[in-house]
Amino acid sequence: MAASPGTTPVDGVLLASGTDVSSTPYVSTPLLPDDQVQDLLKLQKAAQKINSILDLDQLIDKIVNDVARSFGCVEANIYLHDEKQAELVLAGVHGCTLHGKGHRLKIGKEGMVGYVAATGQMRYAPDVRLDPYYIGCEEGTLSEVAIPLHVGQRLVGVFTASHHELDAFPQEQLRLLQALCSHIAVAVRNASLFQRERQQRKRMDHEEQEARLIQQALLPKSSPYIPGFAISGLSIPAGAVGGDWYDFIPMKDGRWGLVLADVSGKGMAAALLMSATRGMLRSLAEASCTPAEVLTKLNGLLVDDFPSGKFVTMVYAVLDPATRTLTFANAGHLSPLLVTNGSEIRFLETVSGLPLGVTCGSFSEATVHLPEGSRLLFYSDGITEAANQEEEEYGEARLKDHVLKANLSNEGLLEDVREFVNGVGLQDDATAILISSGV
Repeated sequence: MAASPGTTPVDGVLLASGTDVSSTPYVSTPLLPDDQVQDLLKLQKAAQKINSILDLDQLIDKIVNDVARSFGCVEANIYLHDEKQAELVLAGVHGCTLHGKGHRLKIGKEGMVGYVAATGQMRYAPDVRLDPYYIGCEEGTLSEVAIPLHVGQRLVGVFTASHHELDAFPQEQLRLLQALCSHIAVAVRNASLFQRERQQRKRMDHEEQEARLIQQALLPKSSPYIPGFAISGLSIPAGAVGGDWYDFIPMKDGRWGLVLADVSGKGMAAALLMSATRGMLRSLAEASCTPAEVLTKLNGLLVDDFPSGKFVTMVYAVLDPATRTLTFANAGHLSPLLVTNGSEIRFLETVSGLPLGVTCGSFSEATVHLPEGSRLLFYSDGITEAANQEEEEYGEARLKDHVLKANLSNEGLLEDVREFVNGVGLQDDATAILISSGV
């Protein structure tokens, strides 16, 4: 790069005008004393260790303080590049009483820092009084160096060091500082990326937590009071939020709508689709439609609204406690499990339609009598398909065995599933509704 007016290039370094290169100590520097050489070697070794610091503020403070102490500087600073604003932001300060962190300089327009950021070259002012780009800061400063921090062709920032002596940075020190700044640039870039990722993760965690609270608020807050029946539900998402849900919907004449559904996928996307489906279902259910009518109408709405490849499996039922009957329709969901007479167990079958949101079609329904002492379980595939370390699934056989236990509960069922997977953890949302008759 050609030198600008008022500068003279020497070994890739820009010297301020007025400096006699042939006579300056920068060109002919006596050998440094052994103790100073050792100090510089220690500093260089320390530079190789800074990459282990991933806290950006801690890293920058350590750099400016260590350099200032090692070189006896009046001031040492690190400016970081703000690409959007085309500015440099003061991020690390040692010795400056005029400007604090957050001070900004325009690239190419303000000071040696702005000039170095624009040219990409180190600039050394053996006598700042003769440098047209120098902006005064600390009284007594006589020499200053500004070094760009680059990773490849990308500008990370600018490092500066000031001294109270004239020509305080001999050639060996300038070269060492340049080498040091190569380490600084990489360390600052890595710490910045780590900080950005940590902030993004923190924001995502906060958003997920808020979504979880909202989703939990959409689930029933208590079990319904239904004379002659005890009904309870439980849903455990595999992540912060999930696509499973259940609901109890009060209807006319003491009847109750019961729903358990599983939206395809996991996480936030599934939770959003779940929320939309829940609202549509409640609107249809409260119009006192039959289960088959509800699923048929709901499917028509979802076919138009759902993204391609997304669907919902659902079992929807209406319980009439007066007649002890439950009428249900099934949209591609697992068949409910009924226990009567203490040990007679069977899956409730009906003509199961396709999952909701796939294609237009109608659904059938079936009615079952719930005698005193009977149990009926709705559940999601996060229970039966839960697998252990040997990739063996919990399965229908274990589910049947557990449902026959005298102390059956949703909590006990999910705890049994967790013990079965033995540390693997639930890989899918797990949801259950238990209906007990005769209490």
